Amino acid sequence: MGWVSGIATYIVVWWIVLFAVLPWGAQAPETPEPGMADGAPERPRILLKFAVTSVVALVVWFGIYLLVNSDLISFREMAKGLAK
Repeated sequence: MGWVSGIATYIVVWWIVLFAVLPWGAQAPETPEPGMADGAPERPRILLKFAVTSVVALVVWFGIYLLVNSDLISFREMAKGLAK
């Protein structure tokens, strides 16, 4: 995996993990303020969620990196088999 494809993979993984992490701990207030959406979380803690997302995405990306660069599964051989 080259550095460009590695960065692109990390960005995709980061966004997927972010959408999985966003609902954690989100609770709507019992009495919403006027002008606010009814479902807006009381304390979104977005910086914490960004930090958790970055760490989890790094772990997932590292697993993908190891899988792609190992001989356990050869994606190039699989592609050659499909091209026949």
